[in-house]
Amino acid sequence: MTTHVTGGISSRVAATPWAEVIDELNEYGSALTGPLLTAGECRAITALYDEPERFRTTVDMARHRFGRGQYRYFAYQLPDVVAQLREAFYPHLLSIARDWADKLGQPAPWPDALGEWLQMCRRAGQAKCAQILLRYGEGDWNALHRDVFGDMLFPLQVVIGLDTPGEDFTGGEFLMTEQRPRAQSRGSSTTLPQGHGLVFTTRDRPVISKRGWSVAPMRHGVSTVRSGRRHTLGLVFHEAA
Repeated sequence: MTTHVTGGISSRVAATPWAEVIDELNEYGSALTGPLLTAGECRAITALYDEPERFRTTVDMARHRFGRGQYRYFAYQLPDVVAQLREAFYPHLLSIARDWADKLGQPAPWPDALGEWLQMCRRAGQAKCAQILLRYGEGDWNALHRDVFGDMLFPLQVVIGLDTPGEDFTGGEFLMTEQRPRAQSRGSSTTLPQGHGLVFTTRDRPVISKRGWSVAPMRHGVSTVRSGRRHTLGLVFHEAA
């Protein structure tokens, strides 16, 4: 269940033990935050799913062979809490993104301000909102994938659990796989507590090897929901084409 949450959104995100998150991201490609939303805030976001005018499109995963279940992309203007969460996370994730780019010898095009970065995305032809509200029912699942919508890419994103595992639903663990060179892929699973976030890599992450830093391709998905209904909020830090 969601533990006690105080202060505004930015202070809650800032209260995340970022040193621990960075260590886990570097080791596994994902890391849980502390509580970000109250149970009431989670319910309010979940209720938005039944207000279709707030969304630009709805995706039926089975139709596209992405798995089974449904998700909706928000339209602009975002609900305040969603916009505040994305703004609050960006500076913390930016330092990690720049560190990873430096290790891999890759460009780091992301400016200090999220708004400036989103304008860069739009000028490059990626102008659609990529913030997602996902709904899974019994038997639903999400295939392993990457949320890459074009050349303008931010390497980290966040998913926030909106329901209570074990009470509102069972199953539905967040899955990640890491493709390793000349070896079998490594997998991990995480149960998302209500109101907590999971920071994870969008596409790949740096790993140390005998020859220095190299790229480890990553994919994420959701295991089969065995009972109940599971909702999550996805925060993506680049726009969609």
